[in-house]
Amino acid sequence: MAVNRKNIMIRYFFVVLIMGLLGIAIIIKAAIIMFAERKYWHDVADRFVKENVTVKPNRGNILSADGKLMASSLPEYRIYMDFKAGGYTKDTMLVNHLNEICEGLHKIFPDKSVAEFKAHLQKGRKKGSRNYLIYPKRISYIQYKEAKRLPVFNLNKYRGGFHEQTYNQRKKPFGSLAARTLGDLYADTAQGAKNGIELSFDTLLKGRNGITHRQKVRNKYLNITDIAPVDGCDIITTLDVGMQDICEKALVDKLKEINANVGVAVLMEVETGEIKAIVNMTKAGDGRYYEMRNNAISDMMEPGSTFKTASIMVALEDGKITPDTEVDTGNGIMNMYGSQMRDHNWHRGGYGKIDVTRILEVSSNIGVSYLIDKYYKDNPQKYVDGLKRMGIDQTLQLQISGEGKPNIKGPKEKYFAKTTLPWMSIGYETQIPPLNILTFYNAIANNGVMVRPKFVKAAVKDGEVVEEYPTEVINSKICSDHTLAQIREILEKVVSQGLAKPAGSKQFAVAGKTGTAQISQGTGGYKSGQVNYLVSFCGYFPADAPKYSCIVSIQKPGLLASGGQMAGSVFGKIAERVYAKNLRFDIRSAIDSTTNVIPVVKAGEMNEALQVLHSLDVPVQKHFSSHKGEKTWGHTQASPNSVILQSKEENNPNVVPSVIGMGAKDAVFLLESRGLKVRLNGVGKVKQQSIPIGNRVVKGQTVFLTLR
Repeated sequence: MAVNRKNIMIRYFFVVLIMGLLGIAIIIKAAIIMFAERKYWHDVADRFVKENVTVKPNRGNILSADGKLMASSLPEYRIYMDFKAGGYTKDTMLVNHLNEICEGLHKIFPDKSVAEFKAHLQKGRKKGSRNYLIYPKRISYIQYKEAKRLPVFNLNKYRGGFHEQTYNQRKKPFGSLAARTLGDLYADTAQGAKNGIELSFDTLLKGRNGITHRQKVRNKYLNITDIAPVDGCDIITTLDVGMQDICEKALVDKLKEINANVGVAVLMEVETGEIKAIVNMTKAGDGRYYEMRNNAISDMMEPGSTFKTASIMVALEDGKITPDTEVDTGNGIMNMYGSQMRDHNWHRGGYGKIDVTRILEVSSNIGVSYLIDKYYKDNPQKYVDGLKRMGIDQTLQLQISGEGKPNIKGPKEKYFAKTTLPWMSIGYETQIPPLNILTFYNAIANNGVMVRPKFVKAAVKDGEVVEEYPTEVINSKICSDHTLAQIREILEKVVSQGLAKPAGSKQFAVAGKTGTAQISQGTGGYKSGQVNYLVSFCGYFPADAPKYSCIVSIQKPGLLASGGQMAGSVFGKIAERVYAKNLRFDIRSAIDSTTNVIPVVKAGEMNEALQVLHSLDVPVQKHFSSHKGEKTWGHTQASPNSVILQSKEENNPNVVPSVIGMGAKDAVFLLESRGLKVRLNGVGKVKQQSIPIGNRVVKGQTVFLTLR
């Protein structure tokens, strides 16, 4: 029988075709498993034996000195759906509960409608996706738990298909407050910390990894712990959230007002060196101010006139001058080795003959540079040694990285010219970070003891102190007590009688020194391009018993620059608000127990005021009549011996009443009882109401109340 070659070739072709299609199908399926279904099969594999699984510990928290949470690791989630998990039964449940699920998702995530969620889930179901993203953004733990309660989603991931991807996100509850000092982590937390306290204390914060393995026990796969993870320690900082907020607001308000580029404010506790607040603000492209880098510790700039205090102290300590030593500053311009030294008021004729105290009060460039050049030009090393003796040239070896090293020239260096000494004495041709200047002034306030600035007080684990960081002394005595007494008296007069008056307060004495320096433009010197200035004020308060020291440093463009008016005014606001925050009165010395104290009483409901005043045994003059169960609205008046309570005349419910002088509670109750809506601004008593008294009431109309 002859072989039909044609039939054989056809059969062979179909066999090859089928085998080829099978091969292609296997490759496609393998690709789907490797890529599209990768996570699902990883999860399936997790149910079986797995050796040496690393378990990450919880990163420690960073806390303020007053116990507030400043940085913490909080979980965030992305939620997914596996539409093939659970088979036909699950799919039927999903269809039956789809409306309920979408309504629930809309309540949790209001930015997407029920219809949008429905269309989105139906699209994923149609595709049969195994890892379908339900909501595009990361969600909080609370949102995740709410979503997990929805029908189908509340089943385990192998039956219901709902699963999640967890991210350990570092959060700062107080937003930008001290953000650069606290530091940041990399987006991939496995890479660790980038900067700040997070980086410097990373070994304590991150804890130690644990190890587990999976093992089958009685037909169940369990996670068996080999080495338990050790959570990180909590770091207790020296920062005070309230003071930090005070400093940031005062500084940013001024930066906006004068259109500055960079601003720094640091508040330090005198005795301990604890940094209570540190603000570093830089103007971004959008015109707003953000914490971009830690300028307070890293900016290497010429400090300007705040350095004059150190120069005068060297001369006082060496016995070259006294506070009464006089200098003829002439008309405000003096020739110094071919260059002109000018005082800020040279165009008004200068200061003429003035003593050392007045030289610092008015921040005379000529006065300081003349004295230093006169007594040290033949031996400039003695002047430099005097600065080093006080420790102003030392690196601070801070607890956080990034600090700059002070650069103070010596006469043996290549570029130490004849003009160097006079210009160096007034804060030019030197580079010192703001925090180093503050540390120097803090030593003056601390009876001559220079302490290291401190950002972290302790590391704590489970309520127990693991490591404590005590106050460290850098220089036990920066100068003699005699020099110290002289310079402290001068610095107090700089604020009370000199150019730093805006830094002062009527409540307490302040001491310190202003600084105004033109910022060098590198190789272009001080005259090329746009003029920029560094204005600053550094000092301490209260001057008679210093509690806090503070530096405010601002970089700004333009010709108008004043250390006193700009930086000094910020210092003044910080000092007064911090002082008020920490007021402690002895009631026994404040009140004569043999007399009645007549309090200030807000306007409002008179019967309630009467009841409170009677319970406090405060004498009252009642000028109103009331009926049981009725409210009587009125105002109050203080007399030397009693509180006078008077009712208001207008009681027409159709007329807008006066709520001036009332507290928020009474004002809102009275206005809303007449059908009006209320919006409040401020705290205290009502000082202003937007709808005038006596106007006809229009139901639903909004009244804006200003309280102060």
